Amino acid sequence: MTTLKWFALAWCLVLTACNSQTSTQTTATSKAENSHSDRMNIVSPDWGNAATLTAMGHAPIATGDVRVWDRWVGSPELPTSITDLGIRYQPNAELIAQLPVDMVIDNYFYEHARNLYGDVPAESVMFAAKGETATWADYTEPTRELGVLIDNPKMAEDYIVQSQKDIQLASQQFQQRYPKAKKFAVVQFADANNMRMYVANSLFQPALEQMGRALVVLGKGNQWGFVPIRMGDLAQLDDETCLLIIDPLSPITRAEIDDSLIWQRLGYGNTRCVGELPPVWIYGGMSSLVSLADNLSEVSLKGGEVL
Repeated sequence: MTTLKWFALAWCLVLTACNSQTSTQTTATSKAENSHSDRMNIVSPDWGNAATLTAMGHAPIATGDVRVWDRWVGSPELPTSITDLGIRYQPNAELIAQLPVDMVIDNYFYEHARNLYGDVPAESVMFAAKGETATWADYTEPTRELGVLIDNPKMAEDYIVQSQKDIQLASQQFQQRYPKAKKFAVVQFADANNMRMYVANSLFQPALEQMGRALVVLGKGNQWGFVPIRMGDLAQLDDETCLLIIDPLSPITRAEIDDSLIWQRLGYGNTRCVGELPPVWIYGGMSSLVSLADNLSEVSLKGGEVL
């Protein structure tokens, strides 16, 4: 074979190899781009779904009332790229029209606004007790529904497993700090004399149950998981029950509570145990259970015999 023929053959082999490599690289790049583009753009006006999706690793591209998220939800922190839809109950229609939305995930509370999304499909996912007592399954099942909707069931399953581990770790940390604190009543003040007490059909039931603690209640709750009570009603709680106050609590209300003769007679912070927790979205999903457990693991309890 002549030198020229050897050169031509070698050059042909080089070109074939290069073309093959280029083809492989192009295919890999194409797959990566498709994988990225396949990620669904979710919009959710509901904070419970938005928070759980964010904690799972698939944050929505938009939710409502972002400006007050930290005040009422706290954790998880929203990505800076997220779009604020405006008021959750009445999202901004012009803004929605500019978003590349693949799916809306809401619940019955927001269904009235679905016409604003045009032909975009909408699905309802609700985190709430199915009976008089909230269970762990009431929060895992909707989380799995989210996984199916975003076409990533494994992401949801992994998040559920990790959430249970996080709650158990928080439980161990709390046990080391306050081994005698076993029973809790949970309230949120509306003003200095009126509050919501969260009961068995609220998220506090499965969260405390997972931590090996008991939720103490005064009455049967409404569909939102609470019963309205007045400050004097707290006298019905026994001395072994620690009162947890959920923020936000305004400085004015805080000062009025401290000045209340009823509060002073109840003895919280002295003869009775009390603690204050950062905000957690009361009507949230799995992420709220984890946030509550984390907050409780770091709480500073005062008063009573549980310390």
